Amino acid sequence: MLLELTIRDFAIIEELRLSVAPGFTVMTGETGAGKSIIIDAVGLLLGGRAQTEFVRHGSDRAMVEGIFTIDPSLQSRITPLLESQGLADGDEADMLIVQREINANGRNLCRVNGRTVPLAMLRDLMAPLVDIHGQSDHLSLMNPRHHIDLLDRFANTMVERGTFAERVAALRAIRAEMQRLASSERELALRQDRLQYIVDEISAAELTVDEEETLANERRVLANSEKLSELAESAYGLLSEGVDDAPPLLVHAQAVARAVSSLAKLDETLNDADEVAGQAVALLDDLARTLDRYRDNIEYNPQRLEQIEQRLTLLFNLKRKYGDSVIEILAERERAQQALEEIANAEARLRALSVEENLLLDEIGRLGHALSHARRTAAARMAQQVENELESLRMERARFAVDIQWQPAATGAPATDPAGETGRFAFDGTGLDQVEFLLAPNPGEGLKPLARIASGGEASRIMLAIKTVLGHADDTPTLIFDEIDTGVGGRVGHIVGEKLYGLAAHRQVLCITHLPQLAAFGDSHLQIRKLVHADRTTTHLRELDEVARIEELALMIGGGDAATRAAQALRDNAHSRQPAALPR
Repeated sequence: MLLELTIRDFAIIEELRLSVAPGFTVMTGETGAGKSIIIDAVGLLLGGRAQTEFVRHGSDRAMVEGIFTIDPSLQSRITPLLESQGLADGDEADMLIVQREINANGRNLCRVNGRTVPLAMLRDLMAPLVDIHGQSDHLSLMNPRHHIDLLDRFANTMVERGTFAERVAALRAIRAEMQRLASSERELALRQDRLQYIVDEISAAELTVDEEETLANERRVLANSEKLSELAESAYGLLSEGVDDAPPLLVHAQAVARAVSSLAKLDETLNDADEVAGQAVALLDDLARTLDRYRDNIEYNPQRLEQIEQRLTLLFNLKRKYGDSVIEILAERERAQQALEEIANAEARLRALSVEENLLLDEIGRLGHALSHARRTAAARMAQQVENELESLRMERARFAVDIQWQPAATGAPATDPAGETGRFAFDGTGLDQVEFLLAPNPGEGLKPLARIASGGEASRIMLAIKTVLGHADDTPTLIFDEIDTGVGGRVGHIVGEKLYGLAAHRQVLCITHLPQLAAFGDSHLQIRKLVHADRTTTHLRELDEVARIEELALMIGGGDAATRAAQALRDNAHSRQPAALPR
């Protein structure tokens, strides 16, 4: 139940704090005062869409906060959600503080018990706590696609419907895979040829991971063989043969080594220098031998160079087609090989998927049949209860029915329909049923689709009847009605008020209304006013005492002494019709 609502810088509301009482609360005020804006603010707490237009002009952000108590009947549904996100408050486990913040820059935040949560989490958490019935519900009543949702709420079959939807989703995934595998034979053959070409081309290249670097180095050597020979010859000559009658460097080094050896014999401190000199001679000698061998092995081999160029060109072309490196090329071959294996196994996979598909279809048929049976049983009760409500709403002899049909479909689920005929029937995520509300508003008329025959006033009364029936069927603790009386005249207004008052016997009901006959039934009465101060429009709210209520009702009737007397009569009539004396 909603205990307190705080709204700040939201549309034309600068700041508003509302303590909401149990029972039946009515809200009245002139058009444009901000009544529906309050409902929009509550809708945000339920996870409604946040729009920057909600931010009051000149403000950086808008804020809406609600404090709720969690009824014991709902704690088993709400507490696990809170605990899963670390939001449970051990000291006040039956309290919930929800906040939405909208920034002018478009960013919005959701908080539960002071902690930020995702929007989806907020929606899941708040869905069982508050239900808003707005003027748009008249439109949904005129759309047969929404009728199945209303029936499921009455029948309490949403869990079974969720299970059914899960199996349908699994079937759709299997059928999508089957469609992919069972592409046209020509397309599959072309793809197989392409994949085989990739595997054959890469395999024929017989690639090794470090091949490209090795070939590039060998090409560099072969392309520079003449220069390499000259450099090697020059270095070897300087070391071992000498240049221009000058002794070779190795001879000089040997002379140096002999001189240092003689020095070391006379002065032992030069023993290390003697060793270094000997090592230098040995290193120079090794270098000379290496250069000699290298020079002798250098060859000019244009045929080998051409082979290397061809091999590198092949690698370049493969990289251009399959990857930036040999590793990537080889990985592409593996992928193509796996795809070929999938194609080769496609027929076997299709057979396996077909078995899974048939098993799922059988399960969908069984679940759909059970779900449909529960709906049909509930539909009869719902129709009777709606007719009872319509009778009290001055549609005494109107007939209401819930039509449930199955449609045959070659690819549907196997099931036996209510007439005992076995076949395959179409389905979607909601089940096998196609649901539509039918109405015969006048005696002697046949039942026809509600969407085609209901007038505006009838639609309002039918919606109220359905909402009343649903209100008794589910356990939502707070119900909010936004001008549910649209199209309802004053003659029926007191009946609508009586029904809403009855709904509030075991829950909290808030209603925005323009009908004084309805407003007279409220346990409490809130007046919404629009004031202009310093060229700024603001919304103000006050709770009316009994004297102020008579004044407000009189203004709603038209004003004047006669209206005041009529307003008092409305209150007296409301007292006489209510099951218990006001206030509750």
